Amino acid sequence: HYRPLNGRSLREIARRRAHHGEGRFLNPFGLDRSGRWLNVLSWKLFHRNRFESDLQHQIVAPVSIVCEGVGRPTGLSLTFLKHASLMIQDAGRRLLIDPVFDSPFWFMRDFTPLDFDPSRMPAPDHVLITHGHYDHLDTASLARLPPDTHVVSPPGYSDVLDEAGLGRRTALDWFEGFRDGDREIILLPCHHWTMRNPVAGPNRGLWGSYLIRTASGPTIYISGDTAYFDGFDQIGAEFDIDLAVFNLGAYEPRWFMAPSHIDPAETVRAFRELRAKKLMIVHWGTFQLGDEPVYLPPQHLREEMQKAGLLSRLVECRHGETLEV
Repeated sequence: HYRPLNGRSLREIARRRAHHGEGRFLNPFGLDRSGRWLNVLSWKLFHRNRFESDLQHQIVAPVSIVCEGVGRPTGLSLTFLKHASLMIQDAGRRLLIDPVFDSPFWFMRDFTPLDFDPSRMPAPDHVLITHGHYDHLDTASLARLPPDTHVVSPPGYSDVLDEAGLGRRTALDWFEGFRDGDREIILLPCHHWTMRNPVAGPNRGLWGSYLIRTASGPTIYISGDTAYFDGFDQIGAEFDIDLAVFNLGAYEPRWFMAPSHIDPAETVRAFRELRAKKLMIVHWGTFQLGDEPVYLPPQHLREEMQKAGLLSRLVECRHGETLEV
């Protein structure tokens, strides 16, 4: 479900801008996506969900956090808000990843509603957007942030950020970086795609993972949405990663989801290839985007980490919890 690199360098792909096309971006690791809409219809209309009996066990679990703890002036911590939304506190500065405070669609059930006003949280200094899918780039959530909030994103989202009223922004292409004092934020390639308007078509904006060299010392890898591909080894060879945060969710059925989302076994493989010291996951528990119920990804990952003998390197963090790094 990906196009092997076969010796191609991620750096060279980025330098040659092989991911830039005419009016849209290209996935150098992706396969032909023609017929995708027929696959969607087949999945939704004719596919039998093998997790059907497990869906009844999904429960709504409101999320609460100690807002004052998110604003501590020293040290490094991560607070898992919901879905793929993380607040990183780094030496008195705050980075908010893919903020989505509510369901972006009326028909999409939210299993982890916030039971506090997110405006009570200390304002982020930087917001990092991984890509343009609505469960990661939500204008209603962004519009609740102070208008002078600085946004870091891949290119292609100026109109969306204009709509959200956020004018301070930095667009990063793959392997480009932004510095804030001793802190560095680098956008890295990943195997994904994006779309906001079916009429305009896919990939009008770019997508990516983030490498955050914190001012506190440790380096954090944020995968964003990604399928497995054979580029993780190159990233791990170039960067010394202390904590890898993977988006794990919406991975079933594999015949449909494998080109877009990594599954638990592939997450373990990617973690090993990154040579990261610790692993944490987000993108689970909030929206049922795949066949699997929202509570299963941590269980499935724990089983895979146990089989690989890596369970001691798994960091388990639930919604609303803060991880001290």
